[in-house]
Order: sequence, then structure tokens, then C-alpha cells
Amino acid sequence: MPWLFLLLAVAALAIAFMTSSVALVVICLVAALVLLCLWILGLLSQRIDTQSRDDSQMLDPRELQRMRELAEARRAAATPGVPAPAPATADESQLR
Repeated sequence: MPWLFLLLAVAALAIAFMTSSVALVVICLVAALVLLCLWILGLLSQRIDTQSRDDSQMLDPRELQRMRELAEARRAAATPGVPAPAPATADESQLR
């Protein structure tokens, strides 16, 4: 779709160069400028879309909390002599 904007912008520039009417030249140059901006925005939109990650792969808060608790348990098991922290209760996790 963005390439269509570029094609239309080139066509508007061609019309602006070939016409002898000043009003038509101004209209075509403004249209070409707008179409070029739309082309650039379309390319940027496509690039952002291809680089963004899928929303279905995002973690929900419960899964993130479970992973934090597992990491704390592993960390506590790896360092002997340090008492393991108590797991967070449902009330404490809602306060965070």
C-alpha cells in the first residue's frame, strides 16, 4: 500500500511539471508532498509492525509473579546460610 502513495506522488509531480496553470501546479505539488509523507509513514508503520512482538507471547501478572517466586527460591537455594524469604500472600501481591 505505501508504494501506491509513492506512485501517486510521482504522478502528481509529473502533472505539475507538464501543466501551465499555476493553480494546478500548486495543487499537484501539495498533493505530491502529502503523498510522499504518507508513503514514509506507511513504510515506518510496516517496519514497526514487523519488529514488534506478538501480544499473545506477553506474560500475564500471575505468571510473572510465579516466575519471580521461582527465581527467589532458586536464588535462596543457591546461597546456603541465607534464610529463604516467605512467599508473598495474595494480599501482598495486590499491594504491589
